[in-house]
Amino acid sequence: KWKGEGTTPNLESIVIGRCYDYIRIVNPAVGEKNCSEIWEAFKNAFIHKDPCSILPKDYELFINLSFHTIPPNKSLFWENNRLLVNSFADRGRRYMSLADTLFGYLVDFLNWCGQANSTGLDYESCPTTEECEKNPVESFWRMASATYAQHSSGVIHVLLNGSAAGGAYPEPGFFADYEIPNLQKDKISEIVIWVVDDIEGPDRDSCGTLTVEVLENRLRNLGYDVTCTDNYKSVMFLLCLD
Repeated sequence: KWKGEGTTPNLESIVIGRCYDYIRIVNPAVGEKNCSEIWEAFKNAFIHKDPCSILPKDYELFINLSFHTIPPNKSLFWENNRLLVNSFADRGRRYMSLADTLFGYLVDFLNWCGQANSTGLDYESCPTTEECEKNPVESFWRMASATYAQHSSGVIHVLLNGSAAGGAYPEPGFFADYEIPNLQKDKISEIVIWVVDDIEGPDRDSCGTLTVEVLENRLRNLGYDVTCTDNYKSVMFLLCLD
């Protein structure tokens, strides 16, 4: 048995249902998608395989089938504040974070893995990233993050948590390792960083200090125009409301 939780029950129904929900209600602008074909491509990426030998590229067909353009100036990257990003982006109405794209929306908050000699899903347990990095979920989000970054354009937004224990900009991390290296410099006009502390939380990190300074320097050295704001008002209002 692995240490991680098993596959989310009713995974197939959830993924196909979310697919129709997305193309009919959440974002009909993406046009028609074949939801059953998308599910099959997703499942075939990891089914019948050792759950510790799944690679990001195994999800290529799934990403291709579920891909759509990401509107310019709407990309919202983040670290250590998933729920806040979900409510701030508002399912693509304000911003389109990775979880608001079709390929991210389909599996956000879900868990999944198969087994080497079986066509079934493992509902008992799945490997954690500590047990093996090449697990189905980790590899999926690496592929999805890279794709999302490659197709982001215009003004790029990054929402970081100034109260996070290890600093607002973690290294290693998805933003540091899979998103920044895949940004397409010629398509990006500016990178806007927002560092927001938890309400009544510690102020551990801010613009121009500690890990945020490391991030700002990295982006400027790559040739980006960077601005940074502490406790951006709109996000603070949302935190207060919650």
